[in-house]
Amino acid sequence: MKQLYDNISFESSKLITRTYSTSFSVGINFLNKRLHKAIYSIYGFVRLADEIVDSFHNYPKKELLDEFKHETFKALELGISINPVIHSFQETVRKYNIDHELIILFLKSMEQDLSKIEYSTEKYNDYIVGSAEVVGLMCLMVFVEGDKKMYDALEIPARKLGAAFQKVNFLRDVNADFNTLGRSYFPDVDLNNFSTEDKINIENDIEADFIDALEGIKKLPRTSRLGVFIAYRYYFSLFKKIKSVPANHIMSTRVRINNSKKLALACQTMLINRINLL
Repeated sequence: MKQLYDNISFESSKLITRTYSTSFSVGINFLNKRLHKAIYSIYGFVRLADEIVDSFHNYPKKELLDEFKHETFKALELGISINPVIHSFQETVRKYNIDHELIILFLKSMEQDLSKIEYSTEKYNDYIVGSAEVVGLMCLMVFVEGDKKMYDALEIPARKLGAAFQKVNFLRDVNADFNTLGRSYFPDVDLNNFSTEDKINIENDIEADFIDALEGIKKLPRTSRLGVFIAYRYYFSLFKKIKSVPANHIMSTRVRINNSKKLALACQTMLINRINLL
């Protein structure tokens, strides 16, 4: 039965999400249940593409990514894929009418990670759009469930939230990106001599994104607001912890939020939401 394959495909995306990201998994749990499959499918898809460029070091990454890209658009055309993760993703794209241009921009950013690039401000901003902002917009299409007016009103905050999450990831992973993968995303920053001023400038940019994003979260439908707010508060907590780490230590330290802290943040956020402070 085709329904059995559909279910297995969504379960595959769910497993990937829960294995790779406890923070997003917790947030998804607080979305309305009818949104779960779609958000799992989006995360599973982007995670798999990211793994190709970040982890498959002894394999032909470009060939694998090209195959992944080809299979994605073939699935969107046919309405089916023998790759369960791509299959669940294309089901979501079709159901929520997600713009294919968002997918194209995402895969373009993944392709950039196959080469060592010296990022200018323009290239950096373009990469953020493709690797993070468009993912936020894919999720927004699910959250508004076809309400085009609401989507248009929340597009900029959704972009800002995706950008904030990605930039926090860049700071958290700066050591591994630079010393293991040979990547330096931040424009005009010499990571061999990462200064306090460099770090503060990056943090100010991230904080501005968080502020703009929060205004959008407040306007999300009840079906998605709490789950997104929990993810927001987790990342903002991680950001504050990163801010406390001196610049000369950030290249040797990977900041984390432990699971008990994540649970406490989720409980606090539920309380805030219940008494309508958001």
